[in-house]
Amino acid sequence: MEPQSENTTSNSTPNRGLNITALKEHVISHKIDVALWAIRILTFLFTIGYLFPIFGNANSCYYKALLANAATSALRLHQRLGMVRFNTEFLRELFKEDSCHYLFYSLIYLYVAPVTLVLVPVVLFAILHAASYSLTLLDTMGQNSWWGARLLISIVEFQSRNILRLAAFTEIMLMPLTVILILMGKAGLLTPFIYYHFLVQRYTSRRNPYTKNMFHELRVWMDTVAAKPSVPGIVKNFLKRIVDITCRLAPPMQAPQPHQQ
Repeated sequence: MEPQSENTTSNSTPNRGLNITALKEHVISHKIDVALWAIRILTFLFTIGYLFPIFGNANSCYYKALLANAATSALRLHQRLGMVRFNTEFLRELFKEDSCHYLFYSLIYLYVAPVTLVLVPVVLFAILHAASYSLTLLDTMGQNSWWGARLLISIVEFQSRNILRLAAFTEIMLMPLTVILILMGKAGLLTPFIYYHFLVQRYTSRRNPYTKNMFHELRVWMDTVAAKPSVPGIVKNFLKRIVDITCRLAPPMQAPQPHQQ
């Protein structure tokens, strides 16, 4: 019975440390998921490199962050839709995917001069999804591995709703900013029209309601401000004009669909 006790002890020892074997097996069986995680980490690093030029040229890091986001979006589309099919049904499903929206987003701003605000939704989504999958990797290595990293991940997950709201707010604010970029000579004349179609896709997203909800919150805020007696008439008219234009440009309402994971 004594040898059996020794085997039990020796078998339980690795469970208290890092289970590297389990991690390797996980990486082999989930290559695309791990690749997505690694690219999202790179997206974060490239964004840091743009804000703080410690990796070389800041503009180069900016466009690398957009390319990394495009690569992430393309891989996600491959996961969700599989092989490309040249038919109307495939195109319809393609344009409904959030990953398609952000692939489109990256392509829009690859041909525009660097603007810090453009990277905000990109890096926010990268942080959110990378944190979620990092927890999966840590669980694979062992329940007690890297408690410091688990604490940071828990903070990100606790703030996930605010992160998504901030990303949605940035998407909306980029619309008038894109028009200003034309006046500054940093964007082409077609950029705001193309971006408008991206914003319509985000508004009608079937999985992410935050852009639509943020439009509603901004409208309520503007209506509330415009209704205050202390607000000058010119400001009231300006706010009402913005609401009217936005409502006219909004896509038609569709029947609500059941939430999909």
